[in-house]
Amino acid sequence: MMLRVSDLKQFIYCPRIVYYNYVMPVEKKTTYKMEHGKVAEEEIVKLEKRRKLKPYGLSEGKRIFDCWLTARKIGLTGRLDMLIIKDEDYFPVDFKFTEKSPGKNHLYQLCGYCIVLDEVYKCSADTAFIYLIPSNDVKIYHLDDTIKYRCQEIITEIRDMISHERMPDPTPFRGRCAECEYQNYCRDVW
Repeated sequence: MMLRVSDLKQFIYCPRIVYYNYVMPVEKKTTYKMEHGKVAEEEIVKLEKRRKLKPYGLSEGKRIFDCWLTARKIGLTGRLDMLIIKDEDYFPVDFKFTEKSPGKNHLYQLCGYCIVLDEVYKCSADTAFIYLIPSNDVKIYHLDDTIKYRCQEIITEIRDMISHERMPDPTPFRGRCAECEYQNYCRDVW
């Protein structure tokens, strides 16, 4: 079963989001943050094409925007906002429209992209970036084999949940539920 890299982020944030996408597909409501994020991302792509790579700690490299990647062996696919290639090194960059520090869920999404890059390009992608749009700040992450292994365990957990059609518990962080596009379907929370 092919999963999306973004499923890792969603599963860590609240596993029910992934459940609603695969097991019980329902109509979701588009939030203001989602719409505004898309517009802001388009503007950043225009700017990034002209900028230097210094914020990423690189002196040179090739940028590829909206890079679709599919790793068939591990069954993971996704659209990476930007891929930087320098010699034999591959660096995923994810644009985020948030003023908060990236969370654990964002880290696992980045890790998913690194795992996909490892398979597709036969490399060891272990450095990844999150570009925070509102602050024009770049966060650097070094991902080792331990987190990559945990990421693969999460992929297995997701597939198990889907194949057994088991509704997971909601996130224990109820503040996340207030802006969730699936809040109408979690009657045990509300």
